[in-house]
Amino acid sequence: MTFDAVPLAELAPAKINLALHVTGRRADGYHLLESLVVFAELGDTVTVSAADEDRFLVDGPFAALVPLDGANLVLRARDALRAAYPAHASQRVAISLEKNLPVASGIGGGSSDAAAAIRALARLWGLPATASELVQLSLQLGADLPMCLTARPLVARGIGEELQPIDSLPCLALVLVNPGIGVETPKVFRALASRDNQPLAALPEAAAIVEWLAFSRNDLEAPAIAIEPSIADALGALRRAGAAFARMSGSGATCFGIFDSPEAARDAAASIAAERPGWFTAATTTRS
Repeated sequence: MTFDAVPLAELAPAKINLALHVTGRRADGYHLLESLVVFAELGDTVTVSAADEDRFLVDGPFAALVPLDGANLVLRARDALRAAYPAHASQRVAISLEKNLPVASGIGGGSSDAAAAIRALARLWGLPATASELVQLSLQLGADLPMCLTARPLVARGIGEELQPIDSLPCLALVLVNPGIGVETPKVFRALASRDNQPLAALPEAAAIVEWLAFSRNDLEAPAIAIEPSIADALGALRRAGAAFARMSGSGATCFGIFDSPEAARDAAASIAAERPGWFTAATTTRS
């Protein structure tokens, strides 16, 4: 079998939980969720190419925080594909990761990187895998992988594996802010006061998404702020900069603000960055 020598690149977009309701807990300890999820045009980039030996290189502003061993989800994704498709995936590969998003920040960085690696390697190796088969394979790597592999607006339920694509959401102009900290997801879940909360309400017409969000929740926001009070500072900065709505994403610490236009988002990001130069701040839009 021959392989294309041209490197294949895949965006690993930031995953933003516009709403995240914790609705229960399974006997095995996994929490049950209902989450409205979108993906941004901003993200990391994973590039793969055929090579004479396996290589993994990382660069970008957050490269120093990325593990280079078997703890990295990108390498685990590569190995999972090899185990599932040994006849097709024996070719050695060079994988490079441009790490533009902060680590452990509630916007799906590692999971999105792994999902991008799965998409790119499936193309490089010509794997005889359906989209649903890749989704099932990805779930063994983490509950966020199926939604990151899909990388489009959706409602995720269960532990994250039950996906309902959404076509009615408008493109949103966002500012992402992280106050320079990572938050351990298990620690946030342990701090939850209630694990049996109300599910998401029915989704609105596209034009009413901000109003709908005001009656939704991120059930992890309060415990995350109790652990890292600077998350509240990030939310305050977004609101002072004119966000029509601001909330923490995932288990934190990254927060998002929704703005009226991409221009307003860029102006707000510049204002926050000037006020807080040590923070990660970026303007972006959502992908359809």
